[in-house]
Amino acid sequence: MRQIRILIADHHEAVREGVRSVLVKHPGWEICGEAANGWDAIESARSLKPDVVVLDFRMPILSGLEAAPVIKKELPGAEILILSLHNSEHMLPLALRAGAGDFVSKYNMQTALVPAIEKLLASQYPLE
Repeated sequence: MRQIRILIADHHEAVREGVRSVLVKHPGWEICGEAANGWDAIESARSLKPDVVVLDFRMPILSGLEAAPVIKKELPGAEILILSLHNSEHMLPLALRAGAGDFVSKYNMQTALVPAIEKLLASQYPLE
């Protein structure tokens, strides 16, 4: 089974730590990098070539919604997931239009993040 590389981008260090603590428990997943703003997320994605990019909706310099289409254009095989405090029924269409494959609310991140990433990866790696 191949190692899945994940980039986390959120302007709050505590949120990045929370996301990391949820994801590192999953066998076969590694956190390849972190970013604190949208521009750094793009630069990190370019250099690290992650399989999954978890982007905060609101970040300085560029938001996750602004960074997502740039990352998707440069790394079309990367899966993008948007995180936000906002309600999912309003955020999901925005996330999908930006090139993300899904949206997870930070309020249910502990239970929804791993299944959302697994769902995104299932189409790329169906036998793993």
